[in-house]
Amino acid sequence: MAKKSLLLALFAALIVSFFAFDLNQYFTLAGLKSSVDEFQQSIDKNPVVSIGLFFLGYVAVTALSLPGAAILTLAAGALFGLWLGLLLVSFASTIGATLAFISARFIFRDTVKKKFGEKLKKIDEGVEKQGGFYLFTLRLVPVFPFFLINLLMGLTSLKIRTFYWVSQVGMLAGTAVYVNAGTQLAQIDSLSGIVSPGLILSFILLGIFPWIAKGIVALVNRRRVYKGYSKPASFDRNLIVIGGGAGGLVTSYIGAAVKARVTLIEASEMGGDCLNYGCVPSKAIIKTAKVAQQMRHADKYGLNATQPGFSFKQVMARVQEVITTIAPNDSVERYNSLGVEVLKGYATIVDPWTVTIALNDGSTQTLTTRSIVVTTGARPFVPPLPGIDDSGYVTSDTLWSEFANREEAPGRLLVLGGGPIGCELAQAFSRLGSQVTIIEMAGQLMGREDSEVAELVTGVLNEQGITVNTGHKALRFERQGADRVLVVEHEGEERALVYDDVIVAVGREARLKGFGLEELGITFDRTIDTDEFLQTRFPNIYAAGDVVGPYQFTHVASHQAWYAAVNALFGTFKKFKVDYRVIPWATYVDPEVARVGINETQAKEQGIEVEVTRYEFAELDRAVTESARTGFVKVLTPPGKDKILGVTIVSEHAGDLLAEFVLAMKHNLGLNKILGTIHAYPTWAESAKYAAGNWKRANAPESLLHYVEKYHAWRRK
Repeated sequence: MAKKSLLLALFAALIVSFFAFDLNQYFTLAGLKSSVDEFQQSIDKNPVVSIGLFFLGYVAVTALSLPGAAILTLAAGALFGLWLGLLLVSFASTIGATLAFISARFIFRDTVKKKFGEKLKKIDEGVEKQGGFYLFTLRLVPVFPFFLINLLMGLTSLKIRTFYWVSQVGMLAGTAVYVNAGTQLAQIDSLSGIVSPGLILSFILLGIFPWIAKGIVALVNRRRVYKGYSKPASFDRNLIVIGGGAGGLVTSYIGAAVKARVTLIEASEMGGDCLNYGCVPSKAIIKTAKVAQQMRHADKYGLNATQPGFSFKQVMARVQEVITTIAPNDSVERYNSLGVEVLKGYATIVDPWTVTIALNDGSTQTLTTRSIVVTTGARPFVPPLPGIDDSGYVTSDTLWSEFANREEAPGRLLVLGGGPIGCELAQAFSRLGSQVTIIEMAGQLMGREDSEVAELVTGVLNEQGITVNTGHKALRFERQGADRVLVVEHEGEERALVYDDVIVAVGREARLKGFGLEELGITFDRTIDTDEFLQTRFPNIYAAGDVVGPYQFTHVASHQAWYAAVNALFGTFKKFKVDYRVIPWATYVDPEVARVGINETQAKEQGIEVEVTRYEFAELDRAVTESARTGFVKVLTPPGKDKILGVTIVSEHAGDLLAEFVLAMKHNLGLNKILGTIHAYPTWAESAKYAAGNWKRANAPESLLHYVEKYHAWRRK
């Protein structure tokens, strides 16, 4: 900080001296004309020293962002001629600009990053991809003040060497015009005469040229990508969607809504994982388990506590009943009625416009299409642990069928993985009578959350009889006599954990193979490689949902589906970049954990300075009436500002309560707006208002209130 302050003070002193000693008089056209003969005599007497001093002076003026660079460029032409003048100015201006760039980065970037970290991060991402291109375009057009470009680019992550060589090349055309004009100094009456409207237009066209060139390159690349493939003369469909989960359903629905001819291909159950194996069944069993827990603790509500009696088989039957009730919303019949052709079978993309479907009835159908959207989702990841194939494991997908006919819940149940899915299932099965142990390799549960959130959830699970083993690495499954065991390592020592059943919940992996991506050269690692428009290497093939990431949530798949559908159908005219600015998520443990934006951990990792405002549910009247006082609202804002950077809620109904903050962040509404909104009493939603009130009190204008207090005292006299 001291070095930055010293450098800033030095720059300020030099700039002040420049104007205090009236040096700017030499940087006017009249001043140059009157002094050119004198300067020429000095050059004739000692050319090397004169050239050196001129070069250093030009570097200094540019580095300090002083006015006069244009006059110095004219002077170079008048004093040294076209070629030597061009050489001197080209290098001096680039070196000076680079010094200004480096100085701005050294002095201001950290401060800007702290205050505008998220925005700067997005700018840096764009600069990393095309920063040199944008800088080159700006350098070609002298209309843009070069000193501002130097300073603003210094606040980004653009590499110094990229800035230097792009500036060197980009400023050359404008420099040549001014140096050449300087060789005719006597005929110049004003600077405006040098850069006429026609010349300005020429520079603007020159600046546009890289964009035109970029479009031509894109067209060439497009032709190169499709080389070897024959585009059909006409198409059977406007859009083919592969995968009938959340992403595929929304994509096909949007396509049909705008009257495109759409075919949706699904090999298994409509509704995908969320309806059949994930969100819906898990939330159904969580509700049943919660009711059972409430019965055991009915004395909290003034009732007699009782041990719930139930058949686990009936519980699982209710889960299937819930799925059956919701299924018509995602059914073949409904989507056919909406105008979507639904084909049940396995799709293979044979070329960029052709899809072959091996239908479930044994027949085959081939269709051509203008665009394809891949929405094949994800499956549970099963780690390659020794002995796992003989372990009897189930996943969050298979447990619903494997446990469906059991009269009792699993006895000794291991849950491998302490993420959201693992924690949700562990708590539910524990409440239904299982003896549950969670095995998590990381140092805390729910690794994306703040440590205090993980500690609260861990404490709740422990209180409910669940054993939570964090920092435990699964090594292998094996049998020890009649027992099945999982061998784990903790602090260098091995332990054998006996179990009856084990749920593997260590994450999910995208379904990427088996439908032609590899053969087409569409690249993927853990997810399909797409651009910001969800395009693959083939501009007419898109992907959305879990196969793309970066978030494996149903609501994100639906969000991406809009962009995939619109870009696939109308991208010729206008394409839209996917907006990931405000993504909410929730974990449905009890109490729920919901979050949007950044949390404290991420703020520290990203170097973002934040003010943390909390509100405890122990103080909320509605929480007191429902004997559910555990949890809090935590809001992150820039220091002294009400802009919401992130919110974490731990409470009953946290996923629902988060919506108000999501709306506020999406539409740039601050805590003052929430505070000024009427909330019904007594409701859980009041927690948002009270959190905003806590922020307001912490940021009260104390100096102003001091005078207000004096005013009221005066009024009492």
